[in-house]
Amino acid sequence: MTPLGAAASGTSTATLTIGDVLAHLKVEYPDLTISKIRFLETEGLVQPERTPSGYRKFSSGDVARLHYVLSQQRDHYLPLRVIKDQLDAIDRGLVPPGTSTDSPRAAHVAVASIQGNAPTAEHFRPAPAAMRLSKEELLNAAGLRSEQLTELEQFGLISSKPGGHYDDDALAVAKIVADLARFGLEGRHLRAFRSAAEREVGLFSQVVGPMGRQRGGEAKARAEETVRELAALSVRLHAALVQIGLREVVGGS
Repeated sequence: MTPLGAAASGTSTATLTIGDVLAHLKVEYPDLTISKIRFLETEGLVQPERTPSGYRKFSSGDVARLHYVLSQQRDHYLPLRVIKDQLDAIDRGLVPPGTSTDSPRAAHVAVASIQGNAPTAEHFRPAPAAMRLSKEELLNAAGLRSEQLTELEQFGLISSKPGGHYDDDALAVAKIVADLARFGLEGRHLRAFRSAAEREVGLFSQVVGPMGRQRGGEAKARAEETVRELAALSVRLHAALVQIGLREVVGGS
């Protein structure tokens, strides 16, 4: 990976302190801490310059890089291993395949912002508030019928928040269920997914539980990354096993 600090030095002076970077990015990422930024540096996602006395000095390109990492984590739940591969491709002047942005155009904008070392106003726009959807809004956004939602709530796949509204998680699940419904699958068929998820949570809690009890922001950041990595691996394993089983069904073996 080309050190971004070195790449930035030709086009942008590294003058931002870690506190300045936190103040910029915290507008869109309220949970961001200095410890998390240090953790991302430790993991090789960003490499700010250092003064002779050892203080970090960030360039605008470093800020763009951090924004990319944080957005991929928040919006697409990608583990750092995957994000690092994407950034390595970007450092080589490529738009990495499978970049998890909203559109091909968005992917090119993200790449250009890092390669050009110039964060734009888009990087520092206030983050949208967490969704608070009414039942009708959820049904319309996901394309579900009222009776489908009732069934999903009955089987614990979706639940409303205190006050009766639904959040981002409920919408994500509802959209997936709506897609599955096109193949004739209903809420009652999906109870096994909920049971399997609960078993995996119990299993993985044995790994991340002790990490979450450690003190310090970097320990928390490492625990969050472990959760993301375990979830991604779980999805991959589940998909592989389902594909293997279905190939056997289709192939008649």
